[in-house]
Amino acid sequence: MSELLELLRKSSPFYDGNAPFIENLYEAWLQDPNSIAENWRLEFEKLPTVNGHGGEDFSHQRIQQNFARMAQAKPVRHARYDDTLAAQAAARQASVLRLINAYRIRGHQLADLDPLHLHEKPHLPELTLAYHNLTEDDLERVFNTGSLFAPESLSLKEILELVRKVYTGTVGSEYMHITDTVEKRWIQQRLETYRTRPELSEGDKRWILRMLTAAEGLEKYLHTRYVGQKRFSLEGGESLIPLLDELIQRAGRDGVEEAVIGMAHRGRLNVLTNIIGKPPSEIYDEFQGTRRNHGVMTSGDVKYHKGFSSSVETPGGLIHVVLGFNPSHLEIISPVIEGSVRARQKRHGDPLGEKVLPVILHGDAAFAGQGVVMETLNMSQARGFSTGGTVHIVINNQIGFTTSDPFNSRSTTYCTDVAKMVQAPIFHVNGDDPEAVIFVTRLALDYRNHFHKDVVIDLVCYRRQGHNEADEPAVTQPLMYQKIR
Repeated sequence: MSELLELLRKSSPFYDGNAPFIENLYEAWLQDPNSIAENWRLEFEKLPTVNGHGGEDFSHQRIQQNFARMAQAKPVRHARYDDTLAAQAAARQASVLRLINAYRIRGHQLADLDPLHLHEKPHLPELTLAYHNLTEDDLERVFNTGSLFAPESLSLKEILELVRKVYTGTVGSEYMHITDTVEKRWIQQRLETYRTRPELSEGDKRWILRMLTAAEGLEKYLHTRYVGQKRFSLEGGESLIPLLDELIQRAGRDGVEEAVIGMAHRGRLNVLTNIIGKPPSEIYDEFQGTRRNHGVMTSGDVKYHKGFSSSVETPGGLIHVVLGFNPSHLEIISPVIEGSVRARQKRHGDPLGEKVLPVILHGDAAFAGQGVVMETLNMSQARGFSTGGTVHIVINNQIGFTTSDPFNSRSTTYCTDVAKMVQAPIFHVNGDDPEAVIFVTRLALDYRNHFHKDVVIDLVCYRRQGHNEADEPAVTQPLMYQKIR
């Protein structure tokens, strides 16, 4: 641009630097044409029409202010749309959290607990997507996991995989009846973090196999050598042996000095030999009737009622293990053991039960059917009788009083429901999954030691030989024994 043109541009009243001044004049002219100088009024009146449209103009400042206000305000239509989406997302999130809670409460009913698969699993609408207004289309959506012990956000598919593995696998956990939130959260952390799988090395797995082999080997030997003699075999529930061994070893590691065990006749010979260390030769002598009393006069008793004691080496040192004599009244041993443990704890100066551990083994029918169980549980937290929590183990062979259908033998879903009266957590476990049995054993003992309360392990198994070895179980349970044999 030439210097002359530049000079003319800058000296013009319409120079761009005068724009604010001209805008103010124009606004004043729009409000009152006579309020400005005549030469400017003429200039504004000569302004051309825009797109062929003339007529009255509007205040530019007011239009600018309206645009500024609209830019700051949220459009009403978009706000409603966003609010709708947010509400839908919030509803789906709430549904996912309710679904997680439903698995915690009722997942155990769909757990794979029965080695024989005798009964169909119930249909539980609460554990379906549709019940919570969720669909297959939501499986890939990412949701907050809430109180689940998992990454903060997971897809619904991943959340379902986790809760199904934890709550409907070979472990069925009942603990949501507990009113203490601290206890519930402790259990949830153990279940959902480990996902019901214990930490086992290759050596640990070989140890489990060795214990199972020892349990089965003893039973087969006795069955072959002493045909038809009663021994109340553990066959079908051999996982009890690695369970008890892990319980004692872990208790010794935690500083327990004595473990006192009470049990009925089922599996007692196996426990005596493979857990407490009673010489097998003494058991064989009892079968053969050649047992010597070494000059001691005794009234005698059947071999599957006798007790024993020994000291067992553990990572924490020796632990004295006692198996009480069975008074042949199934559950009457329970208060006897609790009294013995209470006395031992007093001798040790052990008011919390940290040095002496009570362990009581039950049959499924007796646990549900005998009142002494409820009476003993009722004293478990009483100040004058508490022993710092008992580990209850139910050898649940799914048959009692010649009935295998729960509806014919009790009025509760599980034989262990009576333990809910003291808010004890109950862990049902498939006896054919020994690794899950070890997980539950560790969980139960740690709970007892941490909270000093009773805990129940429901070892779901079966009875290969019938009530005793002289019994033909297929007479009363033909369908069950078709599967067993």
